[in-house]
Amino acid sequence: MNAKKPFSKEIILLENVEFLAETLIKKVREDVLHKLNRKGVVVGISGGIDSSVCLALSAKAVGPEKVIAIMMPEKDSNSESEALAIELAEKFGVKPIKEDMTSALAGFKCYERRDEAVKRVFPEYDPKTHKMKIGIRQRGLFSNLPPLFSLTIIDNEGHQKDKLLPTNEYLKIVAASNFKQRSRMSMLYFHAEANHYAVIGTPNKHEVEQGFFVKNGDGGADIMPIAHLYKTQVYQFARYLDIPQKIIDRTPTSDTYSAEQTQEEFFFQLPFKQMDLFWYAWENNYDPQEVAAVMDKTIEEVKSVFGGFERKIKTTEYLRMPPIKLDS
Repeated sequence: MNAKKPFSKEIILLENVEFLAETLIKKVREDVLHKLNRKGVVVGISGGIDSSVCLALSAKAVGPEKVIAIMMPEKDSNSESEALAIELAEKFGVKPIKEDMTSALAGFKCYERRDEAVKRVFPEYDPKTHKMKIGIRQRGLFSNLPPLFSLTIIDNEGHQKDKLLPTNEYLKIVAASNFKQRSRMSMLYFHAEANHYAVIGTPNKHEVEQGFFVKNGDGGADIMPIAHLYKTQVYQFARYLDIPQKIIDRTPTSDTYSAEQTQEEFFFQLPFKQMDLFWYAWENNYDPQEVAAVMDKTIEEVKSVFGGFERKIKTTEYLRMPPIKLDS
């Protein structure tokens, strides 16, 4: 049995990215064409690093002519996302298709239901003059306390207000916002079924295992090529695959709410470079004392981060469960 490597900030890095990427490309090709018996793939692209890597892998796996890249903006989307998605598709020889999701979401009353909940917290909120977002307050990160969510509104002059978000309003805002991911997945499957293609899912390891995805939304797909990769490793793949530098340099965002918001702010609480290392250490049973020395944290802080991982896995387990089939 090989001895476990000493914990370090480099331990997360893949040693042979070229070999691993080419192996993954072959696996995607085999799964699409032979295991699923589909003619090509559909990928939703947003100008983010995860979907960009998935598009590049797909184009190399089945050929760009057998890849349908779908941009699915809606009225809250960052305009930069579409421009980057177009640049990405052109880079890999794929012609993107734009499907504006605003009308579909309005039909579900996504915005109306969300704004009703926001107004119960901030009566002065007006979606015509304000932007909004929700996020996790940082006070529990190193204290072993459960996370608390806050609601932020920002008016046209940049004035910002924050309040602790009551449970009922939090649940309604999230439930309404989840129409976005579920509507997009419906659109991807329309194009997939119309062409006898497979849908490529874009979540990475943290999103899948910590539960940062919407069940039957971005969690629904036929193949998830990067679900085993830490974010740091996704970036390694991105550089090998020659993803446009603007996308590599872009801060990961949720692109869900009208106000700009990072994934760290909304869910993960830690920058991915730190989170990857803590997760690797926790997953591979490294001693908190060894991790603390490398990460410049106290032992208790490391234990708190580990406890947060365990809590997220436990509370989001239902997202990863298949439908329960009752015995007759």
